[in-house]
Amino acid sequence: MPELPEVETVRRGLLPAMEGRLIERAEVNRPDLRWPLPERMAERLTGARVITLRRRSKYILADLSTGETLLIHLGMSGRMLVSGIRLGDFVFEHAAPEKHDHVVLHLEGGARVTFNDARRFGAMDLLPTATAEAHPLLAQIGPEPLGNAFNENYLAARLAGRNTPIKSALLDQHLVAGLGNIYVCEVLFRAGLAPTRRAGDIKDAAALVPIIREVLTEAIEAGGSSLRDYRQTDGALGYFQKAFAVYGREGAPCVTCATPIARITQSGRSSFYCPRCQT
Repeated sequence: MPELPEVETVRRGLLPAMEGRLIERAEVNRPDLRWPLPERMAERLTGARVITLRRRSKYILADLSTGETLLIHLGMSGRMLVSGIRLGDFVFEHAAPEKHDHVVLHLEGGARVTFNDARRFGAMDLLPTATAEAHPLLAQIGPEPLGNAFNENYLAARLAGRNTPIKSALLDQHLVAGLGNIYVCEVLFRAGLAPTRRAGDIKDAAALVPIIREVLTEAIEAGGSSLRDYRQTDGALGYFQKAFAVYGREGAPCVTCATPIARITQSGRSSFYCPRCQT
């Protein structure tokens, strides 16, 4: 599942094609993805101008001139592909239509944005912009980890007294938005904390904030991590997986002490860590 860096990378890739541009024609090629698509979706998108393209947690939000916001979730295999646009010295030509091109946006200037999702685990919705934050998918999400509301005092207060493992706490979207399994594993390695440590027992919980920001910023700069289906908007892979210290490296030597990386299962997810460096 794409995490915050992957979704932010996609948002940035969509900006030159979408933000400020008119959707001249929208194609909706099936009635549903993970859930049913909005009624008259093609009609409601056609003729709308994209005012702002933003991200909330793992969702992309396109605020439209019609007073509605297009919500996009990539799911496990969803891809947003941009074509018909020049970026620097490169021109991205339109590709031939594919079987799983479920929603296609034709924008002024000749740009095209295609939502392709082979497994249909992604989602799209149209909601009133004025009340977008109250949407059921967004209402209970915690602060953005790269924003000012996520700070040392906030995290220390939220972790105090919690009996859950620190890995589970940081994956809680009510506590902080957008963090997923990959980046929490990497954050805990840099922090020297075992994923099994009780969140309320961590004395310097505030020290996690700059580490979280550092890991996410590096991942965004690398275009995210390409595992299985993820691609950037031009079809390129992300490269942060080349910098993984622990994730997916079970049995490989720790980059710091050469101890074999261990893997355990927590709440159905794999946690990777160094038994020596993380205590």
